[in-house]
Amino acid sequence: MNPTTLELPGGTWTLGDHTVSRFGYGAMQLAGPWVVGPPKDHDAALAVLREAAGVGITHIDTAETYGPRVVNELIREALHPYPAELLIATKAGGRRDAQGGWPAARKPDELKAQIDDNLETLGVDVLDLVHLRLGDANGPVPEPVTEAFETLVDLQRQGLIRHLGVSNATAEQVEEAQAIAPIVSVQNMYNLANRGDDALIDRLAGEGIAYIPFFPLGGFSPLQSDALTAVAARLDASPMSVALAWLLQRSPNILLIPGTSSVAHLRENIAGAALTLAEADLAELDRIAAP
Repeated sequence: MNPTTLELPGGTWTLGDHTVSRFGYGAMQLAGPWVVGPPKDHDAALAVLREAAGVGITHIDTAETYGPRVVNELIREALHPYPAELLIATKAGGRRDAQGGWPAARKPDELKAQIDDNLETLGVDVLDLVHLRLGDANGPVPEPVTEAFETLVDLQRQGLIRHLGVSNATAEQVEEAQAIAPIVSVQNMYNLANRGDDALIDRLAGEGIAYIPFFPLGGFSPLQSDALTAVAARLDASPMSVALAWLLQRSPNILLIPGTSSVAHLRENIAGAALTLAEADLAELDRIAAP
């Protein structure tokens, strides 16, 4: 890999014992349709991963359920042996079924099997960061997390996991996990139109804990989409660029993991996230989520 001079927006954040780029990469889109099976273009998938590492991205998000196995194996093929500065975050708490669904799998034996699968497919002896995936495909579900999180803590004590986080979690579940062991990150759906985690983000920022939003353009109503498109047109930028730039400016503990299967699109996302939004732009964007 030959590093380029492309500058990543947002600077860095300390995630556990790693200093990572706030602009990261989410690898889910490298799998086939509906996140099942191999990519349409195997070489292109490898090229995106190598480009991400080559431009200085040091935080890659994945899961053994993507494919399943496919994305982890692509990461291994493209980047192993991994650079010391690279942090690979994965998830445990679910499986894929024969219909392509995402059923929960959070019993102790299920979680242990998933950690073993991640270790095998990524080709490592210890996982940098594991998020306990909670809830379901519709979002967080208020339910106890102690048994599942304690299982991951036990695996951490065995030396199989360096750092822990939670994903698709309510604020109460975040607190429940924190009462058991330290976490370094929370990964939830959050964007311009879906701001239910505003208070959580601010609390976590004060505690030095990262917040990793997924679906930066997910869950928008048509009116909200129209409002974002109007702002983007005025700024001569794409809606995705505005959404990513807004997230970086929202709070210093927000880490981005936009996904793509295209090198060109990866570079477009990096350039777009570097957009500087003025106070007037931010005020207008804030109205998108207003009742």
